[in-house]
Amino acid sequence: MRITRRQGLAAAAALIAAPRIGFGQGAERPLRFVVNVGLQNLDPIASPSFVTRNFGYMVFDTLVSLDGKGEYKPQMLEGWEISADRLTWTFKLRAGLRFHDGAKVTSEDVIASLKRWGNRDSIGRRLMAATGELVANGEDGFTLKLKRPFGGVLDALGKPSVHVPMIMPARIANATPPTQQVSEIVGSGPYVFQRSEWVPGDRATFRKFDQYVPRNEPADGLAGGKVAKIARVEMLTMPDIALRYAALTRGEVDYLEYAPVDLIPRMRRDRNLTFAQATGRANLMYAVSINHFQAPMDNVFVRRAIQQCLDRGEVLAGAGFGGELGKPDCTSMFMCGAPYENTGGSAEIAQTSIAKAKALLAEGGYKNEKIVLLHPLDSPLLNPFGSVLIDRMKQAGFNLDVQGLEWSAIAQRWVQKNPLDQGGWSVIPVVYTGFDMSDPLSNLGVGFNCTGNQPWGYCVDPMKPVIEQFEAESDPAKRRALAEQLQKFALENATFPIAGQFQSPAVWRSELAGVIDFGFPVMWNIERKG
Repeated sequence: MRITRRQGLAAAAALIAAPRIGFGQGAERPLRFVVNVGLQNLDPIASPSFVTRNFGYMVFDTLVSLDGKGEYKPQMLEGWEISADRLTWTFKLRAGLRFHDGAKVTSEDVIASLKRWGNRDSIGRRLMAATGELVANGEDGFTLKLKRPFGGVLDALGKPSVHVPMIMPARIANATPPTQQVSEIVGSGPYVFQRSEWVPGDRATFRKFDQYVPRNEPADGLAGGKVAKIARVEMLTMPDIALRYAALTRGEVDYLEYAPVDLIPRMRRDRNLTFAQATGRANLMYAVSINHFQAPMDNVFVRRAIQQCLDRGEVLAGAGFGGELGKPDCTSMFMCGAPYENTGGSAEIAQTSIAKAKALLAEGGYKNEKIVLLHPLDSPLLNPFGSVLIDRMKQAGFNLDVQGLEWSAIAQRWVQKNPLDQGGWSVIPVVYTGFDMSDPLSNLGVGFNCTGNQPWGYCVDPMKPVIEQFEAESDPAKRRALAEQLQKFALENATFPIAGQFQSPAVWRSELAGVIDFGFPVMWNIERKG
């Protein structure tokens, strides 16, 4: 349930007067950041959750990183060379890379990690399908030889959000299927995970990795030098929204992944708090993940009926993102304000209504089959969206079996293809960043077409040749035209119905310097003023 602004202010006022969380006598003050939901899965390849992505950036590193201008830069790499026909890519690792167990990072580790990731991720799977050879050139280099043109090599290797191609030791990557969580967390990033202190769903702690060698360039987005300036970092979960606000106001925590939406006006007046810009691809998009393997969700009329239940204005207002925070008029699957924004197929969702949903259910022969909807109760972002979705689907005549759960439990079921009577699911309200949605090959409504490796996969045959053209094309203008065709197919087939674009900015204590305003929390480069 979403608290009202008045309830939030009253609760926050009471909490401000409550006893404070202590730091420990004489202990160095840690950097504390609060994430949206509890951390349960530690594997950024196996899990589609943002909280696991956030964890991953603390512990692991990537070959390529996206900077603040949206350009791909070397991170673990010294650089790369590309053949004239753009089919052969030769990469060299930079010096000084070490895993947290002390072992040197080698090309063998990179290749094993990329292959594991390529079996899980949409754009990774497509890159691997276009690859003829991925071979080591000694310990510090490797070559990617394509068997056909693929215009998004750097887009794939530098993918910033779930699933991120993070590098781990070959012994772990080779031994663990991508659908299974790794049992040992060994990265090469700026912080080391303190597993003995981990309280699943509550807190995770990290210490600075003394052997980490950051790049020489200044930090810029996810690129540049990842300098751990505060030795200890704590990732916390606070389900109570008012408690989050009070803890930040009192300086007991330093950073909130998402500001409590009902309290944003009050917080903006507090000179001790600084808000993220949350522009461009840092915007978020509500959507509905549909299990296309479960009847009746394999019926396009049923999926289109769900799409008609999504009044974007009502969804955003119900979740608190009305006014300047919401963009209810946005009908682009690839985000408004992003490179592939377009209006292809937008007539399908420009004006949605319950009446249209009912008509589509009748046309499709819906026979009151059960629809299992997993409702994330502990997520301040997804709980209110789920409530609106449930109400609208019931109005349209769907026979819903609503199962309210914590997000961590939903995330585990989300990736399973079990029948409904064995823990399966039909529909899940979800949220994604522009980094996830803006590239057609990563977008859940396009990138999983006919792959068959995820329950939210689908197969729209006419989309296949257009995706292949998009994969091979490197010209930006031609790619944009192809993206418009892909969006039209996706909206007409309701592969991944979108429910509204909005801003949900992060907020942090103004005493922090060097905070990277990128779109999700990264904790390197931060220090306290004075």
